[in-house]
Amino acid sequence: MADEPVILEMRSITKEFPGVKALDRVSLTVRAGEIHSICGENGAGKSTLVKVLSGVYPYGTYQGEIIFQGHESRFKDIRSSETAGIVIIHQELALIPELSITENIFLGNEPRRFGVINWGEAKRRAIELLARVGLQDDPDTQVKHLGVGKQQLVEIAKALNKSVKLLILDEPTAALNEAESQHLLDLIRGLKGRGIASIMISHKLNEIEAISDAITIIRDGKSIETIDVTTDGVNEDRIIRGMVGRVLENRFPDRTPRIGDVFFEVRDWTVRHPLAAERLVVKNSSFTVRRGEVVGFAGLMGAGRTELAMSIFGRSYGTYVSGQVFKDGKEIQLRNVSEAIDNGIAYVSEDRKALGLNLLDDIKRSIVSAKLSKISRGDVVNDIEEHKAAEQYRKSLRIKAPTVNEGVNKLSGGNQQKVVLAKWMFTDPDLLILDEPTRGIDVGAKSEIYGIIRDLAAQGKGVIMISSELPELLGVSDRIYTIFEGAITNDIPIDRADPETLMKSMTSAKKKVTQP
Repeated sequence: MADEPVILEMRSITKEFPGVKALDRVSLTVRAGEIHSICGENGAGKSTLVKVLSGVYPYGTYQGEIIFQGHESRFKDIRSSETAGIVIIHQELALIPELSITENIFLGNEPRRFGVINWGEAKRRAIELLARVGLQDDPDTQVKHLGVGKQQLVEIAKALNKSVKLLILDEPTAALNEAESQHLLDLIRGLKGRGIASIMISHKLNEIEAISDAITIIRDGKSIETIDVTTDGVNEDRIIRGMVGRVLENRFPDRTPRIGDVFFEVRDWTVRHPLAAERLVVKNSSFTVRRGEVVGFAGLMGAGRTELAMSIFGRSYGTYVSGQVFKDGKEIQLRNVSEAIDNGIAYVSEDRKALGLNLLDDIKRSIVSAKLSKISRGDVVNDIEEHKAAEQYRKSLRIKAPTVNEGVNKLSGGNQQKVVLAKWMFTDPDLLILDEPTRGIDVGAKSEIYGIIRDLAAQGKGVIMISSELPELLGVSDRIYTIFEGAITNDIPIDRADPETLMKSMTSAKKKVTQP
């Protein structure tokens, strides 16, 4: 790629927020047709940098220069950067669910004839754009009926309609399954063949290694280095060393399990879909958790892992049909979230923004929100105790924020996840259910969360870990259940577990439970 002309230079970009220097003289160079990845821990400044580039943070709110296609650019908003040919696709997609694919692609940029929107032309062009991204759905389909993977493709079709020259993708595969991720990466390679440059932010280092022409590493708001993959070569350990400033000897912390007796048991749990009563999303599922044990749950997307976890946690999902829950040998009732919390059960949702946090709250209020009774007298919250508890978790979980009064909406994704963990640890649970706890989190923060899981198990608590990453489940769990189409298909001790065994049980309806 060294022979290609430079399309973008960001020179000494500095961006400050009250009390925080998010970017400190960061520089970035991207060539035409290049796939350039930006790597760094959560809070390193990656998203801030691309928000400066795309005009989310307009000219005048930062220091430094942006040179795009040979000219200094002073973008005042997103529209001005898009007009220049720079399009950003955020991790939280900017589509309107109630509108059709066609309406979303052309929103604010509709083809017109004599001042009237020409929907026939829009639909014709939408079909062409969808074909370019490999999406065969009817363009009249409402976006809310599409999966996340297809919504990503609609976003890219929307970008292509804007004559994109530089496409920025922020965690594009975070919520996708393996097949969807591969399709998206192939599409990005195809755009490269058309001369379109891409900037990709991702914590999936295997994808970064496979697709990148160049990698810029940012640490603590500073650009550390840029690696030319085509000439220098790269591997995951090399990227990690640059991101964290040290070698991570073992991504999964050493642990000597001290597993006790069964203390939590679910028997024959069955749940219907909340909207389609004829559909069972959880089918006669039974499982156990022992004290001090980390139990993994593996399954393909849509297999029913989250539905099972949420329905047990106070019947937060679906319509309960049948089943029993036992704790310490006695049947307990978990008819709502309050009863679940009172019985020592906590659930860290896979969607931290929609279900895990109130983004209008600060760190302090978020951490104590699930059990205010711990820091209250009567109906009055003790402000001193609230601050003390939150500060303890800020330090112990290494939440990157100047104070616990910082709004959670200002935190990086990884630090938001730590706040959600702190919120549920504050309830002193006996069983902590973690649903995709490391999704969208860098390797350093992942290692910290694995350490938290280890420490919780060492305290004699039970941990359920739901993850789409099989290496993660194999590295953390003592035992793994597999789920297929809402039913538990296997119970595999870790010494008998490997990716092939797990995948067979994740794709088969035949129930074959191996007792440890």
